[in-house]
Amino acid sequence: MSTHLSKDRLIIFDTTMRDGEQSPGASMTRDEKLRIARALERMRVDVIEAGFPASSNGDFEAVRAIANTVKDSTVCGLCRANDRDIQRGIDALKGAKSWRVHTFIATSPLHMEKKLRMTPEQVYEQARLSVRFARNACPDVEFSPEDGSRSELDFLCRVLEAAIKEGATTINIPDTVGYAVPQQFGEFIRKLRERIPNSDKALWSVHCHNDLGLAVANSLAAVQLGGVRQIECTVNGLGERAGNTSLEEVVMAVKTRSDFFDLDVGIDTTHIVPTSRLVSQITGFVVQPNKAVVGANAFAHASGIHQDGVLKARQTYEIMRAEDVGWSTNKIVLGKLSGRNAFRQRLKELGIELDGEEAYNKAFQRFKDLADKKADIFDEDLQALVAQEAGRTTEDHWHLVTMSQASGMGERPRAAVVLRDTVEKRAEAQGDGPVDATFKAIESIAKSGAELLLFSVNAVTTGTESQGEVTVRLAKGGRVVNGVGGDTDIVVASAKAYIAALNKLESKVERVNPQHQL
Repeated sequence: MSTHLSKDRLIIFDTTMRDGEQSPGASMTRDEKLRIARALERMRVDVIEAGFPASSNGDFEAVRAIANTVKDSTVCGLCRANDRDIQRGIDALKGAKSWRVHTFIATSPLHMEKKLRMTPEQVYEQARLSVRFARNACPDVEFSPEDGSRSELDFLCRVLEAAIKEGATTINIPDTVGYAVPQQFGEFIRKLRERIPNSDKALWSVHCHNDLGLAVANSLAAVQLGGVRQIECTVNGLGERAGNTSLEEVVMAVKTRSDFFDLDVGIDTTHIVPTSRLVSQITGFVVQPNKAVVGANAFAHASGIHQDGVLKARQTYEIMRAEDVGWSTNKIVLGKLSGRNAFRQRLKELGIELDGEEAYNKAFQRFKDLADKKADIFDEDLQALVAQEAGRTTEDHWHLVTMSQASGMGERPRAAVVLRDTVEKRAEAQGDGPVDATFKAIESIAKSGAELLLFSVNAVTTGTESQGEVTVRLAKGGRVVNGVGGDTDIVVASAKAYIAALNKLESKVERVNPQHQL
C-alpha cells in the first residue's frame, strides 16, 4: 500500500503493539499481536508498527509473523539508528507485501549528553548513515528525532535535511515526554518545514504523548498548523505513563469535523469499538467509562433534558452515531440452543478469527458452558470468552482443576483450590475475603513470591448474570505481567486471572525493551 498520497489524505499509523505495549504489564505474545494486527487491518489502518524486532527474539518472531500475514496495511518495525538493529528489522519485515523501516536517534541536548553520551556531530553522522543503510534495503524509510519537541531548531533542521537527502520518505516529530502545547507545537513543525530546503520530499508525521492530556490536541494542531499528514497513535490511547495519542479520538475528530479539517481518513470506523475491546482484553487495561468514543458512557445520556432531546432528534446531543464507531444496536445474539454454525458465523461477523478446527471446538464448548449459566449471550460475552481461550497455551505451567470458597457475615472466608502442573496439588487458606483467601491458597501451591500490583473487576455486560472479567497484575524480579480471567462467578474469574498472570511469569519468552519509547 502506498502511503505517499495527496495532501488531503491523513495517514493513520498505529503503534499499539510497539509503544502501547510498553505500558507496564501490557506486553503481548506473538499470537496476541497477530490478533490485534488482523483487527487493525480490518479497520483499514494505513501503517501498523508491529514491534521492535531487535529488542528480543520473541518480538522479532511476532513482527515477522505479522509481516507475513497482513496484506492490506503497511507493516513497520522500529529500529535504533545502528546497522545491527536495522538489519534485524529488515530480516523481520522483508516478507511483507508492503513494509517500512522506522529508525530513530535522540536529538535533544539533554538526551544526547545524558543518555547517548554522544556529541551532536556523532548523532548527525549516525542519523545520516542509518537512513542510508535502511534505504538501501527498503524503499519506505521513516526517521524520527527522539525528543524532537525539545531539540534545538538549527541542529534539528540539519539532521532532518540530511535524513531526507539520504532517502527518508517520512519524517516523524515525536513529543516524547508530552511537553508540547498545541499552538507552539504546530508552529514548531511549520518552521521546520519552511527552513528545511528539501522538506517537500518527505511526508511529515507526529507522535505525541499524553502527559499533559494534550496528545490529541497537539497532533491535530500539527496537522492544521504544521501541514502534517501522518498521525502516530494507539488504540484506547494505550502507552506508558499517561499514554499516547488516541486513535479513535483523532479519527473521529477529523471525520466529525470534516468541515474544519477537510481531510480524508481511510479508517473503517465500525471496527473501532470491537478493536478497542480486543486490545483491552489482551492487555488487561480497562477502558474508563467516560473515555471519548469507546467508553461505556460515551453515548449514554443521564440528564433528563438530554434524554428528551435525543429521543426527539439524536443530533441535539450526539455529534456521532454510536453504530458508526461499532457500538452494536442489536445486542442479544445467541442462546443455549444456538448451534455451531450460528456461533462460528457470529464470530466471523465480529471479526474474530481462530486458528484451526480444534480452537473453534474448544471455544464452542466454552460458549455452551456459559450458555448453561446465563440465558442470553451478548457480543461482549463472545469476545471475552474467545480472548480467554486464545490466551491459553499448551505450555501453561499451572492449570486450575477445581476450587471452592465460602464466606458469610461473621465468618472468616476460606478457599480450597486444586492446581495441576505435572501432578495435582491441593491447598486451603483463609483470607480477608473470598478472593484474598483464593489467592493465598493458589500462592501456597505456586510459591511465586510475586507482588500483587492490581486487582480489577469489570462487568462484561449489564445485569447480575453478567460475566465478570478480572485483571490481575503481578510483579517479580523487574517483570510486570497481566492476567485476565472471566466467569459468571467473579471469584472463579479472579482465580483464573491470577493463574494466567502466574503462567506469564513462568513463561521463558524473552521480554526486553532496550529503548523506552519515542
